[in-house]
Parts: sequence; C-alpha cells; structure tokens
Amino acid sequence: MDEADFKTLLAPLPVSWWEADGGLRVLDSGGGAFADERTARRFLEALCADRGGPSDPPDAGPYQACFEGRTFDVNWPARDQHADRHASRGVAVEVGGRPEENPYAAFADLTPAAAFVRDATGHYLWANHAYAHLYGTTRDAVIGRHLAEVDQPGDVDRFLALDREVLTGGRPVRHTLAYRRPDGSSGQAAGYRFPVRWAGHRCVAGIYVDVTDRTRALDQRRRAEEELRALRDHCGLLCVRLSADGLVGEAGTGVAELLRVRRSELIGLPVTGLLARTPERGALYRLWDDLIAGRRRSARAAAVLTDADGGLRRVRVHLSTVPGAAERVSGVWAVMTHVGLRHEPQPPLTATQVRILALLAAGRSNADIAGTLHLSRQTVDYHLSRLRDLLGAATRPALVARAYVLGILSPQAWPPRSATAAHPLSPV
Repeated sequence: MDEADFKTLLAPLPVSWWEADGGLRVLDSGGGAFADERTARRFLEALCADRGGPSDPPDAGPYQACFEGRTFDVNWPARDQHADRHASRGVAVEVGGRPEENPYAAFADLTPAAAFVRDATGHYLWANHAYAHLYGTTRDAVIGRHLAEVDQPGDVDRFLALDREVLTGGRPVRHTLAYRRPDGSSGQAAGYRFPVRWAGHRCVAGIYVDVTDRTRALDQRRRAEEELRALRDHCGLLCVRLSADGLVGEAGTGVAELLRVRRSELIGLPVTGLLARTPERGALYRLWDDLIAGRRRSARAAAVLTDADGGLRRVRVHLSTVPGAAERVSGVWAVMTHVGLRHEPQPPLTATQVRILALLAAGRSNADIAGTLHLSRQTVDYHLSRLRDLLGAATRPALVARAYVLGILSPQAWPPRSATAAHPLSPV
C-alpha cells in the first residue's frame, strides 16, 4: 500500500492527519474526522495553540486533546525522520465525543441558550449556533476569532475584565450584558460565566439567554403601572385595589382624604374595617364572593363608609376583578362614585322616636303628635326630652336639623319620613 492508498483509506474514518513545515504551517491534511477543510484547519490551529504555538515544536509522544466537545488521541512527533528535518507529520484519532455519541454535546450545540468558550486571551475556542445568531453570523465565523473581531469596541475591555474576574475568583459570575442586534437595535442577555478546563487549559465558558423581549415587556408594564398610579392619585377618582382576601393593596389619595387617614395607613387594612354595619354591607359581601369565585367580572352596589372619626358617607361602589395566574382572580378594583354628605352615626332610636321626628319636621305640635300616634301628651314630652339628649339639640328646629344631618330623615321626601322607610307614605 503506497501513501496515496493509505490516505484514501483514512478518508472515511474519524481520523485527521496533516503535514506541517518547520513553522508548523500546514502543508497538507486529510481524513474523515471533519466534514469540511475549514473545521480541520481550526482543529490544527487549536492544537498548535495548545502545544505552545508555532515558535515551539510539539511535544513528542501521544496526548489527548479536546475540540468542540470531541476527544482525540493526538500523535505529533517533533519531526519526521523520513522527510525534511524541519517538517513534521501528525495524526489525531477520535476516541469519543462525536455528537451522535454524546447527546450533551449535541444539546449544547443546538440549545436556544447562547453558549461559548474563550481562552484567557479572549479568543473563541467554541460557540454554539445560538451564540453566533446573537451576532447575525455563523459559529465558524466566531470560533478562532478574538473578542475584538466580534464584539463592539466599547465592550471588549469590559468582557475581558469579566473573564479575568471569573478566572481569578474561580467561581461563576452572574452577568447581564447589552449587545447590538444584527438589525441595529439594542438587546440584552442574562446568564453566567464560569471557569472550565478546555484541552488542558483554564478557560472561561458562558451561557446566556436573550431577555430583550422580556425586559421590554417588564419596562412597558412598569410604565403602565406608573401611569396607572398617577391616574389613581390625580384624576379625582376614589379607587382602591383589594387583594383576594379583602385587604387594601393600593389606595388613591382621594380615598385617604375621604376617610381622614394617611394613605400609608390604609395599606394592609381589611376592607371590613371601612364599611359601616348597614344592610348594604351584607349585599356587598355576597357580590364579593361571586367576584372572587369568578362567577362575575364586575358588579355595582351601594355601601356606607366609615371614616377615622366615626363619620358615615353613602357611596356607590363599582367593582371589577383583576385576573391572576391560572385564571384565578388576584384582586378587585373598587371605584366609588356618588359620594353622599358626611353624617355622624345615627343614635339608637326607637320607631316611635323616628315617627315623632318626622311629625315634628312636618310642623306638628306636641298635641297633634300625641293624637296621631295615640300617645299621651306626657309621653310625647318625654320622647322629645330624650331626643334632645340623644341628638344634642336644645330646640325643636335643632332637633329637625340634626335628624336630617344624621340621615335619620330622608331629605328627598315630603311629608317627612325615615331615610330607611320601605314605602313612600310610611313614616319609618
């Protein structure tokens, strides 16, 4: 078998052979270890770099080398005894790590996360397709090149400094980097750099995930939340955001002023502490259960708010659910409109006392009141005296005024009647 036949025999095998001159410049190469000549050349350049570069001859004797996740037994004698004394021949036989034999190597090469390996000087020893895609090129155009040939000039010193930090500290470093996308727009990637041994040398590996779209989405959400807070605080709407368990999460300045508290004091309070114990409260609870259970998305109801000084205000509440994860309701926005006049809590009055106030507001005398209610004159006098104490009013006009201010009598009905009367003609 002559030399030509021998080279033909090696062509389909996982072997790489080469002939180099005294300066280790490759004169000829072949074998079936690599699919293209460019990759084979990169392999030989990596061997030269690993063994000291072209200024020093390779070590005699076989040794093992790694290249792009593949392992080779390399035999590169210092010189060829049958050729020029300044020439040499070498052969590398793959012993493992082919992509079809190493699922992890194939995974690293095809994963959507961008990954690379660089030596201490900043030269790329390996990069996967996703990393090359960040720069709008192919991995063959990245591997073997220096940082300065790939990254922006302003980034090279920063990246090299980070590589030195990784190699010096000997531990992973979490890092977020900004880069220029192929279309000219700016991008962001987040990941880790960590020390590795590659072909017997300490190198830096990195793996990154492009977070540009997520970062933009978060920025848009942050701006939307800022605009919502500005709208909440300055539009004049009385709005509160409640958690699913009924705690105040956010509150507008208008609500704090209405309730006579600082806004910070509202955060975390249960909404039950803001509602007066009125019939409207039970109906509001039932609507709340429907909203949190997802049976309704919005609702309207009446409510009576109680402020820090015990004052009461009737409002109309508009409730809208806030969607959360897994189609659950994370909270409820409550917007209050039609705010009534503030009045103090009603004292505990009997039905007879409310009827007396309604007749008193209609201008009836004590005798007329007694006849209408079938009471004695002394009983009416007693009730009026009791009402003066309960309402803090010394005269008959003051009693009527207080009855309207406290919401005992309806300001929209004539003849006068109770604000809670079920029938227009009923006094209570």
